[in-house]
Amino acid sequence: MTRIRLIAPSGYPHDHDATARGIARLRAVGCTIDGTEVLDRVEQRFAGSDAERLADINRLSIQPSLPDIALAVRGGYGATRLLEHLHYGALRERLVGSRTLLVGHSDFTAIQMALYAKSGLVTFGGPMLAADFGAPELNGLMWEHFWRAVCEPQVTARWATRLPRDIAVEGPLWGGNLAMLCSLIGTPYFPRIDGGILFVEDVGEPPFRIERLLYQLHLAGVLDRQRALVLGHFTQCRPHAYDNGYDVDAALARIHEVARIPVVTGLPFGHETDKFTLPFGVPARLEVAGGQASLRFDGHPHLSEAASLPDPGTLPQIP
Repeated sequence: MTRIRLIAPSGYPHDHDATARGIARLRAVGCTIDGTEVLDRVEQRFAGSDAERLADINRLSIQPSLPDIALAVRGGYGATRLLEHLHYGALRERLVGSRTLLVGHSDFTAIQMALYAKSGLVTFGGPMLAADFGAPELNGLMWEHFWRAVCEPQVTARWATRLPRDIAVEGPLWGGNLAMLCSLIGTPYFPRIDGGILFVEDVGEPPFRIERLLYQLHLAGVLDRQRALVLGHFTQCRPHAYDNGYDVDAALARIHEVARIPVVTGLPFGHETDKFTLPFGVPARLEVAGGQASLRFDGHPHLSEAASLPDPGTLPQIP
């Protein structure tokens, strides 16, 4: 039986129907759900006080029995407040080499970056309870790839892309929300990763900000140190009337021009229902040929063979 503990390091879950659906679907495939008390915490826009949200993470270093998965409820904002106060040494001692998997995306990227930089802890960019497992209609790609990523020692993700040439590169896989990545440049919580495969996504940013954030990675030398940049979803990133036809495609085209590394598009990752689950900090190989991309990764923590795991191809029938 897979044990999942809910964590809420950022915003409070405002859609109670979604969280109820997510819990019901996970329970329907045999998961036990702990930590449901975090669903009732609200302080301004946050899922409780800083101390409460911090304890969601730090508790993993001291609780007698670790969950199989620590699953973020949602993103929003608030994780940045916690970075100075995480117990990195204790978390490293308890979790590195363990089978406990930390999963989330969006604002959770800040915690992933910090844990890798300070503790060497591999986490997962992937679905969250409310928007993903609790979506009105469960996405089959998300569901199947999540269970493969957390259960299998080697996983491949494939998608259609546009790249005028074939490539094959290898390096550590890392990334997440673009705004969160850039917010940590110059801090101790931005890991130095050379020769990597960097994936990014964002939501609600106007096109000029998408370009400006990518330029920040370019001008800071981060992109030049990578083997490839992989672009995920850019959701609700709408231009204004003043933009005069300048949209997300135009912004990304500019980055294609200035980046000195391959830029691969179309990755299902971000604030859409179709998303892969991607580990942060493990070896990966990216290949593009004939308009098809494949990303193979291994070396990530995965669930014990003894755990009771659902069939990845079977969607729970929960309304």
